[in-house]
Amino acid sequence: MRGLLYAAVLAAWAATPAAAAAPAAGVTVYAAGDIARCTYRDPAWSSAAATAATVADGLARDPGAVVLALGDLTYPVGAAGEFRDCYDPTWGRFKDRTWPAPGNHEYYTPGAAPYFAYFGARAGRGWYSMDLGGWHVVSLDSNLAPAAHAQQLDWLRADLAAHPARCTLAFWHHPVFSSGGHGSVPKMRDAWRILQDAGAELVLSGHDHDYERFAPQDADGRPDPARGLRQFVVGTGGAYPTPFLWPVANSAYRDASRYGVLRLRLLDGAYAWEFVESARVTELGVPEVDRGSATCH
Repeated sequence: MRGLLYAAVLAAWAATPAAAAAPAAGVTVYAAGDIARCTYRDPAWSSAAATAATVADGLARDPGAVVLALGDLTYPVGAAGEFRDCYDPTWGRFKDRTWPAPGNHEYYTPGAAPYFAYFGARAGRGWYSMDLGGWHVVSLDSNLAPAAHAQQLDWLRADLAAHPARCTLAFWHHPVFSSGGHGSVPKMRDAWRILQDAGAELVLSGHDHDYERFAPQDADGRPDPARGLRQFVVGTGGAYPTPFLWPVANSAYRDASRYGVLRLRLLDGAYAWEFVESARVTELGVPEVDRGSATCH
């Protein structure tokens, strides 16, 4: 049975664009954070236009695809002018197909007011959920003060109880685990535990300007191939890259050599992933493109 499920994942991954848009073939998701850096227009330092072109090409070939924006969408302070002048001409091209989460740079402007104004109802209260095909998808805010964060966790428990699904994906800005310069950020471990108790599969984050995939693990960093969550850090949306400083346990793949986006196929009871390169940062030591597939718990 497991072999048949993997075969179905790989067959759907190779489907033509027309077939991929059919409900039976699942939903395509493009995801990245750390995107539009207004302080640098040189492509060597800001490649938001390049990653936006990659996403736009994918969306044109797949009318059912959606975008997850993983925070730090503008730099340096998430101001209204940054959304207008830097984000909107690049990733704003597909705003109507984008679901966001706020990063710390959005909150450098009090209350992240321009972020909430730009995305309107799609930003929710900073947290919200939706269904994509057979998947339940949750967006959380990793920037909240303790009281608001506790309220968010209460909402998360209720939301997952009200939306039982075999496959669940969550995304927020600060990674619980990271080998990058910012390192692991433990604040969202409680959310991780709640998601794991509900049988969730995936967590997507940004913050560190690199791409990193972890093996399934629990909130305390213990390997858990049967019930653990697989985390991707995708801070490669356009802001200048930063190096890995200290590899942490269960890191399965690391790449700080290019800009790009994570392409996910959310299938019935399974998923597949591929990192899609938009621009090369260095020609030295570039690993193979990361791709793979797995079944849901």
